Amino acid sequence: MANTRTYDEDVLIEEHGFEDHFHDHHHGDKYQTSFLTHYIFSQDHKIIARQFLITGIFWGLIGAMMSVIFRLQLGFPEESMAWIKPLLGKWITVNEDGFGTLAPEFYYALVTMHGTILVFFVLTAGLSGTFANLLIPLQLGARDMASPLLNMFSYWFFFLAGVIMFYSLFLSTGPFAGGWTAYPPLSILPQASSGSGAGMTLWTLSLVLFVVSVLLGGINYVTTILNLRTKGMNMWRMPLTIWALFLTAILGILSFPVLAAGFFLLMCDRTLGTSFYISEIFVGGQALENVGGSPILYQHLFWFLGHPEVYIIILPAMGLVSEVLAVHSRKPIFGYKAMVFSMLAIGFLSFIVWAHHMFMSGINPFLSNFFVVFTLIIAVPSAVKVFNWITTLYKGNIRFTAASLFAIGFVSMFISGGLTGIFLGNSVLDIQLHDTYFVVAHFHIVMGVAAFFGMFAGVYHWFPRMFGRFMNETLGRIHFWGTLIGAYAVFWPMHYLGMAGVPRRYYSFDNFDTFAHFDGMNKFITVAAMIVFVLQVLFIVNFFYSIFKGRKQKTKNPWGATTLEWTAPIDAPHGNWPGKIPAVHRWPYDYGKDGEDFIPQIAPLAEGEKDHGH
Repeated sequence: MANTRTYDEDVLIEEHGFEDHFHDHHHGDKYQTSFLTHYIFSQDHKIIARQFLITGIFWGLIGAMMSVIFRLQLGFPEESMAWIKPLLGKWITVNEDGFGTLAPEFYYALVTMHGTILVFFVLTAGLSGTFANLLIPLQLGARDMASPLLNMFSYWFFFLAGVIMFYSLFLSTGPFAGGWTAYPPLSILPQASSGSGAGMTLWTLSLVLFVVSVLLGGINYVTTILNLRTKGMNMWRMPLTIWALFLTAILGILSFPVLAAGFFLLMCDRTLGTSFYISEIFVGGQALENVGGSPILYQHLFWFLGHPEVYIIILPAMGLVSEVLAVHSRKPIFGYKAMVFSMLAIGFLSFIVWAHHMFMSGINPFLSNFFVVFTLIIAVPSAVKVFNWITTLYKGNIRFTAASLFAIGFVSMFISGGLTGIFLGNSVLDIQLHDTYFVVAHFHIVMGVAAFFGMFAGVYHWFPRMFGRFMNETLGRIHFWGTLIGAYAVFWPMHYLGMAGVPRRYYSFDNFDTFAHFDGMNKFITVAAMIVFVLQVLFIVNFFYSIFKGRKQKTKNPWGATTLEWTAPIDAPHGNWPGKIPAVHRWPYDYGKDGEDFIPQIAPLAEGEKDHGH
């Protein structure tokens, strides 16, 4: 690394750190005494981060497998699926000729579970849970979270939610099959479909426990960021990762209770005979007694969480990408304060645009104009962030590691997926494109793939901080290029399907002569999806192999980064820094300054030097 002066973190901490007696009393070496308290019921934020990540990877594999199975049904409906009967059991029906077909109700269950798992268990818990736990104390100079015990509970509520959701997959009547948004009446009437019985009850119970996990984690993150910053770490010296995780936690605290309230009313309708969401329903020719409810009320409550949820997923990825791009382009992040204010604007606007999901629900067209305007305004702070990322890369001395490639890929996905959101944000166009594959393409690129790219960038970059080893860079580059090309191959053609009016959530298009000429495109998408799935398996193999056999980390700061997490020992104890906590003297992006490759945050300002963050 070509810096003209070496900064010895230990010397700097010794000279400029500050005493912290909390460590001596509460976080000594004897704090953890057994395998159970160290790895299972750990209160160390670094171990909890690993727990969230590995659990998220498990759920990501299951969710991806589900998408491959239903893509096989869409792409190759003429092929027998009898070969997968040992895995799916009675959900594959085999006729006398040995030809196996996927049961329609299980197709919808797969789509429902795929959406639920990826949105909540992987891209919310797996992404925020991992990096908020890992980075907030380390980058702020804290021994741990404000409440390590509540932090542990946040993971175990998530784990319990996952166990219940996983159990629902094995019910004889099948898991919930009414869509991941759980709209009434399918979610309320047990007789509506096989999955609307016990499967729906377990789905709701699982997500309520998940909400508890999010709230416990979010309160902890916000409290830690506001109260436990090290000496000198004011808000304008926080890395953008911390700003992103801070705003994400606030969004979760404000919006997830609304979802829980919506679920509470839904369960009342299911079990107590109330009528919050249903009215004048006929089942099998018989009128139910429920009168006076409105399914639109549920939509309002769900999407009041559902739209901030989009940013609960994408904001952490934005923060991770900002950090990775700065480190690997060896340049300060461009427009630090503009990045912070744009995140604040995105967070605020995310709460006043929820009804753009409901342009087809009978909403007053004049009222929809309000949501159109603010939906399109969100493009402004998003564009600011894109401009700043590109400018950070411009003329940078870019190191094309797996982490930086995924960060650059995130910017590509965010641009291309975001542009199609301008179409859907316009109510006139949305009426034509609603519930078509155009919508599937848009939100999978911008919220699904882009968020995963941010997550992958974070995993490759901070893997040494988590495990003291490096992931294999060659496999990482194969993973990146294959996933980038494959993801565009999967979702870009879907825009054309959507513009042609092909509806989503349909099990089969055999009865639609109009859509017959898209068979080839559906086959292409399915093959691409299978290749992308194989590449994610490659990532998982690389991940777990590298934990035990990866190249060992020999220096505390292998990337030449400026932030505090790289000043802690490679195998940091519970408490992160033995002895003094480092004090902070400057903003987190002093790269290429005064002839130095990088200047750590713990390096004091030279005489007459101004802190860029002020």
